[in-house]
Amino acid sequence: MNVLESVRIALRSLTANKLRAGLTMLGVIIGVAAVIALMSIGRGASAAISNQIQSIGTNLLFVRPGSSQTGGLRGAEGSAGTLTLEDGEALQNIEGIVAVAPEVNSFAQIVYQGNNTNARVLGVTAEFQDVSNFSPAAGEFISAANVTGKSLVACLGSVVAETLFPEQDPIGQTIRMNNVPFRVVCVMESKGGTGFLSQDNQVFIPITTAMTRLSRSGRFRGGNNVDTLNIKLADASMGDIVTEQVGEILRERHKVVEDDFSITSQEDILSAATAVTDTLTIFLGGIAAISLVVGGIGIMNIMLVSVTERTREIGIRKAVGAKRRDILMQFLTEATVLSVFGGLIGIALGWGIASAMGGISLGNTQITPVVDTSAIVIGVVFSILIGLFFGTYPAFRASALHPIEALRYE
Repeated sequence: MNVLESVRIALRSLTANKLRAGLTMLGVIIGVAAVIALMSIGRGASAAISNQIQSIGTNLLFVRPGSSQTGGLRGAEGSAGTLTLEDGEALQNIEGIVAVAPEVNSFAQIVYQGNNTNARVLGVTAEFQDVSNFSPAAGEFISAANVTGKSLVACLGSVVAETLFPEQDPIGQTIRMNNVPFRVVCVMESKGGTGFLSQDNQVFIPITTAMTRLSRSGRFRGGNNVDTLNIKLADASMGDIVTEQVGEILRERHKVVEDDFSITSQEDILSAATAVTDTLTIFLGGIAAISLVVGGIGIMNIMLVSVTERTREIGIRKAVGAKRRDILMQFLTEATVLSVFGGLIGIALGWGIASAMGGISLGNTQITPVVDTSAIVIGVVFSILIGLFFGTYPAFRASALHPIEALRYE
């Protein structure tokens, strides 16, 4: 008996009990759909996070202070307060560096008339706009003159602007941060994001103003403390060379042998975030795959029932010359056909669920599920394997029946 004949007989046998075949396929359908949908959503979330990190800017290095130690206990990274505004100026002339943008950050209560919000406040220089690839949607960004003059001006993130000025143009208005008045000079373009990745729920002010009026930053070796030095490279391929030169200059300036700072590249952050989201995607796919096993058990159960119901049929086939391998192939084909049809329906259903989830936003970030060829291949392969694995025992049991005993079965 060839394969096509086995498939034809399998389809005829399955259509004789349409409801039972449909219910049997349901476990595989749900399992495959869950795997496709969850893996697609996981990959979409990974792509969204990657885009958010890349939207901060390109070819970037981040230099942060090291960890402080008190009583032998190491504090969090950045707690040492060992970076200064003057450190940033010393790095400007390194070959391969396009710009250095120091920043200090804090949080503040921001008020305009009856509206108020809590937001992150970044003290920055004029170079921050180019380094971070972050431009105003209206107005002009903080200038070098604003930094020199310690001006009380502010640029609002789009979310902050919408919260404080729902029906009004913010430009030229006066807001109060921690009871200090600031004139709004620009509103930044929207970049999306949620939680700590959101760049829209921030306010930007001159770094000198932040140091003197808000954060009251300390001093280190005669310089003004900063929280981060954002460095933009001419080319990402120069990252290792520039990192080494930055380290040498800072160690010399701080007069230390062991680094009291840390240097992280944008690629490092992206790799770490991708590793986390990939692990989460695999975890979600693994959980969904459990339902495939349940579906496979359902197939085995129904095939065992089918073997019992068709015992006389098996005896007649063996009596007229069917070999053991023919019976084995027939029942194995039926189990595989059930699983494959369920898998194909599951792929279509999973694709539909993933597409429907594409309209859901998390915060200001819209996740677009990624259904690629690999997900479809995984669905088809898993369906075939489930049919073969869970159909093997019933098929062997059917092929092992003795023809005389099968013909006597009532």
